Amino acid sequence: VQLVESGGGLVQPGGSLRLSCAASGETIGMCWGWFRQAPGKERERVATFAPGAVTRHVDSVRGRFTISKDTATNTLYLQMNSLKPEDTAMYYCAADRRTWVCYDVAVRTFTYWGQGTQVTVSS
Repeated sequence: VQLVESGGGLVQPGGSLRLSCAASGETIGMCWGWFRQAPGKERERVATFAPGAVTRHVDSVRGRFTISKDTATNTLYLQMNSLKPEDTAMYYCAADRRTWVCYDVAVRTFTYWGQGTQVTVSS
């Protein structure tokens, strides 16, 4: 499984970005996730997309970010609205065949990872 993120960049506070994660390989029935890591901080689990389109978002982004997946193109998305400076981080797409990891918010070690895309929120 290969994951390639895109869509990061520099945006002003209050702005929006949409991250994409193009997946290749055998990915049926997997758990998908977006994570982020800011300098000097631990990796944070942002949102997950489980089989059946069950989604979860961390409290700090709920109502502002939305995870989704296009099954036709096998692409995972993260729509980010009302961005704040504290959202600045490297964002990673991840996937795992263990679907239960979508339901355990403590899990931050998915099997497959993309290379990351930088999001910077600054005026």
